[in-house]
Amino acid sequence: MPIILGIDPGSRITGYGVISEKKNQLIYLGSGCIRTLDNGLPHKLKLIYAGVTEIISQFRPDFFCIEQVFMSKNADSALKLGQARGVAIVAAANQNLPVFEYAARQVKQTVVGNGAADKKQVQHMVRYLLKLPSAPNTDAADALAIAITHSHLYAFHAH
Repeated sequence: MPIILGIDPGSRITGYGVISEKKNQLIYLGSGCIRTLDNGLPHKLKLIYAGVTEIISQFRPDFFCIEQVFMSKNADSALKLGQARGVAIVAAANQNLPVFEYAARQVKQTVVGNGAADKKQVQHMVRYLLKLPSAPNTDAADALAIAITHSHLYAFHAH
C-alpha cells in the first residue's frame, strides 16, 4: 500500500497532503499546512525544510510529489516559490524519496476534469474523492490533489 505525499509549496503557506491507495480506493492519511512567520526568507525556508522533514518522518511516504513552478508576472514571488519548492525537494531527497513534479493544470485536469478549475472546485473534488467530512483548506486540498494526481498517473504509467 504505497503512501504518497503531495506538497503545494509556498513561502508563507506550504500545504501537504498524504494519501494511500488500496485496491483502487484512495485513502486519506492526513493533511495540513506549514505556516511561516514574517521573519525573513532564510528563516521561512528553514521552517519549510523542517516541516517537510517532520511530515516525511511521521508518514514515511513512498513517493514525494510537488507542484511545478509556474511563470508569474511577479518575478520576486516566482523566485520565492522556487526557493520554497527547492527546500521541500531537498527534504525529500535527503530521505531518498523519489520526487515527481506535476503542473497545476495537469493536477486540475486529473482531479476536476478541467485544467482551468478554480480552488473551490479542487477542494470539492478532493473532499469527494477522499470521502472527507468537510473540505480541507485550499493549500491542503491542492497538496492532496497533487497526491491524487500522482496516484492516477503513476498507476497508469506503471502498467
